[in-house]
Order: sequence, then structure tokens, then C-alpha cells
Amino acid sequence: MRVLLKISGEALSGEAKTGYNLPDIEFIAQEIKGAVDGGGKKIELVVVVGGGNLIRGARLKKELGLDSVVADYAGMLATLVNAVVFQDILEKKYGLVVRVLSAIEARQVAEPYLRRVAMSHLEKGRVVLLAGGTGNPDFSTDTAMVLRAHEIEADMVLKGTKVSGIFDKDPKKFKDAVEITQVSYMDYLNKHLEIVDATAVTLARKHSLSIQVFDIFKKGNLKKVIAGKNIGSVIQD
Repeated sequence: MRVLLKISGEALSGEAKTGYNLPDIEFIAQEIKGAVDGGGKKIELVVVVGGGNLIRGARLKKELGLDSVVADYAGMLATLVNAVVFQDILEKKYGLVVRVLSAIEARQVAEPYLRRVAMSHLEKGRVVLLAGGTGNPDFSTDTAMVLRAHEIEADMVLKGTKVSGIFDKDPKKFKDAVEITQVSYMDYLNKHLEIVDATAVTLARKHSLSIQVFDIFKKGNLKKVIAGKNIGSVIQD
């Protein structure tokens, strides 16, 4: 089974929301290790890494007045930094064989993203970390999640978050937020829900790719989701 998992940069930073928090990084690494090695079924895992713990393009535009294209490229470079850091931890502490592929070329630290190269690594049992988003400004790493899932023919598209699923409003800010366990693409877009980027959901609808949103910080959740357990929320027809 080929699985694509998206993790945000903030997932690596803990409550500080910036920089790195080793316990959170190690928790996610353990979940990945358990999912890849912990069952009889072969799991081919791709991880799209965000960069919001280091740089957010929108923030650079607002605070520094940067050109939007420059700000977006800075954000894409942040995802590459995160991927290289995460690769080292996954390999040295958890014994996984990991390759970083980047949509922005940085050959000293990552291979250029090529669809066939990514699929070859997966077939050889390597975990693939995808950095650089789509390689284009104006597209989020959520959009990269769906685009790459389509390209590599993923069986599952997962977004690991700090909340249990999709809510009608931010559950960290509003106590009366209601969880939505299943929502169609169009209802998601019409209700202006935000946990997955709208462009990503539109692309998922085009390719009939379901997106499952779940709490990656609950022990065993990643393995359970991959096994087909009804955890979190699903965007689908």
C-alpha cells in the first residue's frame, strides 16, 4: 500500500509554533517507524513536509512587505530545511532509510523531485520526504500533498494534525466547535473550511482523491488510519 502523509511545519515545533521541539519530532518519527515496520502489509510511505515553523510566506509579505513570489520561495526553502532535519532523525534514531526529494534543486542535500525516482525509492522500501512544495509560488504544501499523491498513485492521502479532525471552526479557539467526520468536496469549499487548503481540495475532487485528516499526536493513530480504522475526518464525494 502506498501512503502519502502531510505533516505541517508546526507539528515539528510543539506549543512554541516556531523552531523545533524534539519530543514532538520524535513522537511523529515513532509513529512513522511503527506504521512502516509494524505490520505484515508492505507500506510505502511518502511524507510531504511543511515549513510554517520556520517561515510563513504570508507573514513575510505582511511584516516585511516582501514580493509575494519571493516570500513563497522563502517558505518553500523552509520545507527543505525541515526535511533534511527530519531525515537525519529518522535515519540515526529510528533506523529508517530515508530520501529527501525537493521540487527546488539543492543537490548537496536533496535529490531533485522526479516522479519515477520517487516511485523507485518507494519500491525499494525507502521512506521518501518531499520538500519544496510544488516548486511554484502561490501553491501551498497542501496542494503539493494532493498533486504528489496523484503523481505517485497513492492509495491513501493523509494529513496529520494537532486536532482530531475537521471542525466547523478552530477548536483551539472556540469551545463550541463541532467536528465534521465526513464532508464532500463541494460542502467543504462552500463552508469555507480551512484545515486543508481550498486549492488542494479542488484538485483532490478533480482526481477523486479522498483526504483523511487526523490527530497524528495520538499514539498509534497513523498505523490505525493506514489499517482502515475510522479515525478523524474524511473529505470525499
